[in-house]
Amino acid sequence: MSFISKWAGLLGLLAVLVIGDQIRINRPGHKYRLTVEVATPDGIRTVSGILAVVPDRNYNRGGRTTMRGEAVFVDLGQDGGKDRGKGKNLVVLLAHRQGDKLDLDDINYVALRAYGAARGNRVSFNDISRQTGIVPVQGDLIPVLVSFGDPADPASARLVASDQADAVLGDGYAIRGLTAEVVPNGFWPIDFGGVLGEPVTRGIDAKLPWLAAPGDPAATALKAAGLPAPGAIEAREAFARK
Repeated sequence: MSFISKWAGLLGLLAVLVIGDQIRINRPGHKYRLTVEVATPDGIRTVSGILAVVPDRNYNRGGRTTMRGEAVFVDLGQDGGKDRGKGKNLVVLLAHRQGDKLDLDDINYVALRAYGAARGNRVSFNDISRQTGIVPVQGDLIPVLVSFGDPADPASARLVASDQADAVLGDGYAIRGLTAEVVPNGFWPIDFGGVLGEPVTRGIDAKLPWLAAPGDPAATALKAAGLPAPGAIEAREAFARK
């Protein structure tokens, strides 16, 4: 073997090791499907989103568990009442309200805690990917819910109570429930669908076009909904995570 071939082989091996390590670090610990079901005057609307939870696997353990995915946007169709022709919607944010703070980390543990509550015992983070079935997301596990009078206007956001959705959405609208279901990781990072595995859900920018606008329109939306100021957090992360 020549000197050049030897070093080429070593560099190739090093590249494989580096890529493999990056896959190990960044591969989701688990994915889950978050589903919301809403009763409308025209029937039930059910929409889901796939979220990926990535634990801190860095060698220095100086990071934190992170999320990939987007808020679940439910198009509720047209209102048949006095606001006929005006679209209705519900958005399940990637956030929870904790007193006077907006928490962006609890969304990482929704499936974990929902399975634990349904099973009646604690489910460890290492075991969550092996859970099966669909479990309810109830009580404090329900993320913040908002609705936009005009999805193109972040200032039209209104907070929606999970047990009183009709107060914002109108008569005949009610949230039937939210559920979580662990789904396979697939062949990440080539989980493009089908046998490769379900990718995280994308497309919220098309539904809320201001998310890609300059400035901080996400903070405007949170403020309009009466939610706590985001403070040091990135307000856009309540709607989408890379």
